[in-house]
Amino acid sequence: MAGIKRKQSASSGIPWGNVKKRKQEGDPAVESSASSNPEAETDSDPIIESDTTEHSGDDDGVSWPSDDEHMQEENGEDTGLPDKSHANGHKSTAPAATTNGVSNSSKESHAKQKALAQERKAAKPNADSIARSKKLWERLRRKSHVPLEERKKLVAELFDIVTGNVKDFVLKHDSVRVIQTAIKYANRDQRKMIARELKGEFRCLAESRYAKFLLGKLLVHGDKEIRDIIVPEFYGHVRRLIKHPEASWILDDIYRGAATSQQKDYLLREWYGAEFAIFKSEGEGAATSELKSILAQNPEKRKPVMHALHDLINQLIQKKTTGFTMLHDAMRQYMLNVNMGSEEMNEFIELLKGDEEGDLLKNLAFTSSGAGVVSMALAHGNAKDRKLIIRAYKNLFSQLAYDEHGHQIILVAFDVIDDTVLTSKSVLSELVGKAAKPDESQTEALITAVNHKFARIPILYLFANRRESIMNVTERELLESVHNIRTETSKKDPAIRRKELVAHFSPPLLSLIANNAATLVQSSFGCQFMMEVVPGADDNREAALKAIVALVQSESVEVAEALKTPAAGRLFKTLVQGGPYDTQHKRVKMAEPALGFHKMLFEALLASDQVLQWATSDNSFVIVGLLEAEGFENKENLRKILKEGREVLKQAASPSPKVSKTETGKKKAKSKGGNRGSQLLLEDIAGQTT
Repeated sequence: MAGIKRKQSASSGIPWGNVKKRKQEGDPAVESSASSNPEAETDSDPIIESDTTEHSGDDDGVSWPSDDEHMQEENGEDTGLPDKSHANGHKSTAPAATTNGVSNSSKESHAKQKALAQERKAAKPNADSIARSKKLWERLRRKSHVPLEERKKLVAELFDIVTGNVKDFVLKHDSVRVIQTAIKYANRDQRKMIARELKGEFRCLAESRYAKFLLGKLLVHGDKEIRDIIVPEFYGHVRRLIKHPEASWILDDIYRGAATSQQKDYLLREWYGAEFAIFKSEGEGAATSELKSILAQNPEKRKPVMHALHDLINQLIQKKTTGFTMLHDAMRQYMLNVNMGSEEMNEFIELLKGDEEGDLLKNLAFTSSGAGVVSMALAHGNAKDRKLIIRAYKNLFSQLAYDEHGHQIILVAFDVIDDTVLTSKSVLSELVGKAAKPDESQTEALITAVNHKFARIPILYLFANRRESIMNVTERELLESVHNIRTETSKKDPAIRRKELVAHFSPPLLSLIANNAATLVQSSFGCQFMMEVVPGADDNREAALKAIVALVQSESVEVAEALKTPAAGRLFKTLVQGGPYDTQHKRVKMAEPALGFHKMLFEALLASDQVLQWATSDNSFVIVGLLEAEGFENKENLRKILKEGREVLKQAASPSPKVSKTETGKKKAKSKGGNRGSQLLLEDIAGQTT
């Protein structure tokens, strides 16, 4: 029976045994005990209290029986048996002296335990300094309650205490917070003093459960000198520390946010094997983490390097620690150096798919290198691989679209997945909704996405004629490499794939324009959205075109101001010309079927008598576009109106004086060129006259 655990009390959690029952409520002994213990009812912060109060680890609030009590029980005293001094066999109702004695003895035992704990603490090195520093920290941490002058005095006193003793403070969970506060309020020289005292210990601090936060604080508030003291201490230890439960996170923080590009190279090179950690000097200068360059210089090392890199990557994936930027960079280096269709590539894709929870793929999507790894996996994989990878992002595509790196995965999925039905159900439904006519919530979400720097790119990608207008150089290079790979791994013609996706995309987007043109025209991104979608949509553009034309006759002040912007001018000119201008072939790429927007716009301008107003305003190039538009049958009527308003055109086209200040501050008249669009219109009607 000795091995069986004693039953726990459901109400108090105190084990049954020789401990006597607590007195019931109202017992004067209990009440006096509660009143004599002021710490029983405090209003202090439990977190701070746990770190700063000075009670022993044995003080758990339970009064355990003392040795005297056990002796009393063994002697038969106060054992709960009837008192033999009473004839009726019942105990006296008056409080027994032994009961009071037990209570007092328990409190005395408790007090002895606390006193012993205090003695142990006082015997430790720097006990008085640590205790005083914690008192200062208690005051400093409440920043809003401490006046500036008082805080300066407290910080000065704190540094008097910690200077020369920093190492004694940093490895304890409570006193390390004192050093963090010191760093927070320190000046540059004081922070450097702390860094110099800790030099040679930073790797140990990174492995500490509490001191690692001090290291992060020092990097955040430190300068280049402090960074260059800290980072080199991790050289030669990356392969071990990246697997450490505490140090791995601070190591990745250093790699991602503090290290220079050269320091990043030194840290990442160690993933390629022990050789790169041992035979390396900081003054190397030519060191690079680009695995392709390393293997080109030493082709005989390819097998051990690739094996060491794959082995470390696999270990971290199996440990479920897949959120490290350094891991994603290492995976990218590995993938860039395996051959298409090779066994190494197939094994690596299986490694990505093997994460059943999908955390690996989700973490990869939100870093630059990670998004590149997923993109390459989609390009190199077969149809089944792509389906499994896409499935990992279910209900996340909207979040990916808003991310700086995650939206690239959506673009690659558009370009390599042959099953466009799968793409429309899994990706497009989350981006634009399933209904052909978006409801109110979906409409609001789409308008927000259209005006977002990154979320608009997946929406415009299938419609954009000039991809450089919506993507940066890095994204275009990634897609170019994907297109080279898909010639071997995808079967469907790219033009057919794009046409099928556009057919799924068009209805909700055209409906959005038809019902919200007045809102979209008020932002440059909204104008670009309409300019790309309407010519590139599959068909059924009439409602959207009518909504855009109706803006001309809108009585809204906001819309009238929006129509004067360059973005709105580009929108109307593109639609008037019948499609976007192809810079590569130097011609207009006509939409099919023809838009017919020029006729609709001219009729709206004529009905509202705004032809001359547009011809002499910021929208003058829209009128020029009408005269240049293919298939516009009312050119002569337009020229007739322009000839009648020749004087107004001349006034707009002539240079106007502009007042500016010289270097001496005196005002000086300076000529300003006239409306260039009005000048071109005058040239056109003059040529027609001659």
